[in-house]
Amino acid sequence: MRRTEPKSVGDLFDELFNSPHIAAKIAEGCLPDTWREVVGDRIADQTSQIRLVNGTLYVHVQSSIIRSELMMQRAALCQALNGHSRVPIVRNIVVK
Repeated sequence: MRRTEPKSVGDLFDELFNSPHIAAKIAEGCLPDTWREVVGDRIADQTSQIRLVNGTLYVHVQSSIIRSELMMQRAALCQALNGHSRVPIVRNIVVK
């Protein structure tokens, strides 16, 4: 189907970036920065790896105290990460 009215490049980019698949990939790429903003600098500095696999966020933490605190806060962290990125990409968090 052919469009009769031209669209601005900005509108086309907005359509592209707001599509669910592209928005999820962008949010996934921004996840390390989002993690730092949600948990703070001290905890983020103790985190050595962050990776997302099939909706599960794997986080490696060096401190056992921070690890146990994050384990207790997993549900709240999922909500905060998804709310911050505006795309529900994190369904579960595994802290190692």
